[in-house]
Amino acid sequence: MKPHLVVMAAIAAASVVAIASPAKSLGDPWVKAGQAPDQYEIGIDADGFARGGNAKFLRQVRGDGDGWGTLMQQISAADYAGKRVRFTAQVRTRDISKWSGLWMRVDRPSQPGAAFYNSADKPISGTTGWQPRSVTLDVPQDASVVAFGVIGAGKGTVWIDDLKLEVVGKDVPVDSLRMDKNLATRPSL
Repeated sequence: MKPHLVVMAAIAAASVVAIASPAKSLGDPWVKAGQAPDQYEIGIDADGFARGGNAKFLRQVRGDGDGWGTLMQQISAADYAGKRVRFTAQVRTRDISKWSGLWMRVDRPSQPGAAFYNSADKPISGTTGWQPRSVTLDVPQDASVVAFGVIGAGKGTVWIDDLKLEVVGKDVPVDSLRMDKNLATRPSL
């Protein structure tokens, strides 16, 4: 066989394998967690990017879709202590049966979840194109950990790309979950 045909055949075969290859794995510092992490897979989707070409995904792959999972990482709060921090990302979804969204949590040594927001009041569901999303929290001076990521509840896939974790000014509002305005004044015992 002629050498140039062998090279062309090898390139063609490699292209087919690349197209059929599963997404790249996603290692440290990113982890999979949540109520039902075994029902989800995480990875890097080189074909599904918004800008960075390195879109991370969380995909429900087994189970009935009753649980939720998250793609997340945790970092030391040392560089962010006493500051307002914003986590931003481009988010895209496919067939999300319940909801998805960005989230962030700040822990103190004696108070996990000292600050928390999970986008439950601004859910993304169904199939959507890339859209900018953000979460902003104040980090207490004595904070120990900042955790952030994307949550997926139910079936479907959520991608995140073009991620930033940055200190912002006090003019940027802090996100907080809205409490039900029609709360009972007395408990039902």
